Amino acid sequence: MSTKKEQIDQLITHIIQGIEDVKGNNVEIIDLREIENTVCDYFIVCSGNSNTQVDAIESSVRKVVSKAIQDKPWHVEGLENSQWVLMDYVDVVVHIFQKQIREYYDIESLWGDAKITSIESNY
Repeated sequence: MSTKKEQIDQLITHIIQGIEDVKGNNVEIIDLREIENTVCDYFIVCSGNSNTQVDAIESSVRKVVSKAIQDKPWHVEGLENSQWVLMDYVDVVVHIFQKQIREYYDIESLWGDAKITSIESNY
């Protein structure tokens, strides 16, 4: 039986794979575990270049995670306009932004006390 940390690490790995499979960019992992009163352990933030790509990233993440570890998001928001889609996997929340919306909300700076890890794209 795997530990909660191993399960979260697997989830993060598969979420990132889903993002990279459809060329999502500027992927960052925001570690919230050391910050008090947070709703989850990690945010994963990425960008897409259009509504279509944001939808494709959401779909890819959902499929990769479901196939690999039989997990599905507890809740998904934002598919109506696909400018900012949020996928809630309870311990990990995925934020998929269009570039200009990500710049506007700048959630990375809101969590400035958190450890932020940038993921280099393989493309």
